[in-house]
Amino acid sequence: MEETYDIVIVGAGVSGISAAYRVQTMLPDKSFVVLEKREQMGGTWDIFKFPGVRSDTDLIGYGFPFAPWREEHLIANGGEILDYIRQTAATHNIDKKIRFKHAVSKAEWFSDDKKWKLTVSTDDGPLSLHARYVMWASGFFDHAQGFPAVIPGIENFTGTVIHPQFWPEDLDYTDKRVVIIGSGATAVTLLPAMVESAAHVTMLQRSPSFVLTVPTREPENQFMERYLPAWLSSRLIRWKHLIIARLLVEVCLRFPNFARNLMRKVTTKLLPPHIPHDPHFEPRYNMWEQRVCLTPDGEFFKALHTKKASIVTDTIKTVSPTGIELDSGNRLDADIIVTATGLKIQLFGGAPVIVDGMPVQLHEKYVWNGTMLQDLPNTSLLIGYTAFFWTPGADMMGRLAIRLIQMMDQKGVQSVTPRVDKTKELKPTPLINLSSTYFKASAAYMPTSGDRGPWRRRVGYFEDWWKVKYGNLTEELVFE
Repeated sequence: MEETYDIVIVGAGVSGISAAYRVQTMLPDKSFVVLEKREQMGGTWDIFKFPGVRSDTDLIGYGFPFAPWREEHLIANGGEILDYIRQTAATHNIDKKIRFKHAVSKAEWFSDDKKWKLTVSTDDGPLSLHARYVMWASGFFDHAQGFPAVIPGIENFTGTVIHPQFWPEDLDYTDKRVVIIGSGATAVTLLPAMVESAAHVTMLQRSPSFVLTVPTREPENQFMERYLPAWLSSRLIRWKHLIIARLLVEVCLRFPNFARNLMRKVTTKLLPPHIPHDPHFEPRYNMWEQRVCLTPDGEFFKALHTKKASIVTDTIKTVSPTGIELDSGNRLDADIIVTATGLKIQLFGGAPVIVDGMPVQLHEKYVWNGTMLQDLPNTSLLIGYTAFFWTPGADMMGRLAIRLIQMMDQKGVQSVTPRVDKTKELKPTPLINLSSTYFKASAAYMPTSGDRGPWRRRVGYFEDWWKVKYGNLTEELVFE
């Protein structure tokens, strides 16, 4: 079977639902379909089932711009976010455009036809779809496996070893000794969620992270919602959160010593007397050189006060059958080890991409305006912001792709391709400006940004908004 669409969107998580809304409202005359390899929509929020799974940013900024988050609490759990995604898709009839259990296994571009051919695996056998334009909303990580951190001797452990990405729904950790290896957002979420039932929960970290307390309710938001029309209050509240988030990041990056000293004062006040600030909360990096972990209403610090939770900063010598031996000589007894060591980065949903018979090597390509890849026609990656809110960034890249399609229609052309101007020097820079271990590990696989023009790394929401609305999108772009 073969079918042809103007636009194919790959993935039905927040990025895919956002892109589908933009396509059907801004390109109403275009045919499109959403392909989702899982049995239901939701992406990350349908995959992760670990205790306490929640957003690590507020839902005002993380939510869809066209479907404002209406609940009073700003930090939502995974189930609430999943319901929100599904309700948004149903409200706008996007759910009728989604084909579930349709996994793209290969993407091929044919210049003669000016179309993509997507080989799709389904329960009924392989399917070929042709698309004039493909939007990849398949996320940023591998759904099949987590980051393969090397933990010496882990094979010796006789208890239960779990990666949060693959949490068993029937796991009973009541009265168990749990060691969480990691210091990121997942570990900071897991510890307070597990401490009530477990005998003891220890967060074992090689290097500390910044942990910032955020409120789950903001009275000024409720005031605006009460006294202003819904269309106005939702816009004001959203812009407030976007602006404050941007200011916070800029202050931290521009004045790192000030930010570090302020965090030290705030964190020290929240810690129980038996847990010192150093070395457990003194990261080796400055704020927002890696993601800052958020804890709603200080739940992480409250868990540490119970004395059923502890934090250890050390390195692993080896894992024994009943616990973890540390390089300091100390030992952590454990019944369960949780490897919250990060995610495995992946683009295009892991599908090989081929242009006119030649496989594309992603690490050899530059990224044009944060969304298209050098020499790849008629395709966009819908990637969000990794330092803060994901959804606004992915939504902006979807809108940029739509503007390109509109330009193609105006020019009467069939393809648009980013091409590097060989007469101008272009130096590679990292696509993602974060120093987390699993981001560093993906460097050999990932495409890169450049140091000039449209190849520069994205700056933020407001710059992207201006670019999408008014920017010149023809620089080093070839229309055919």
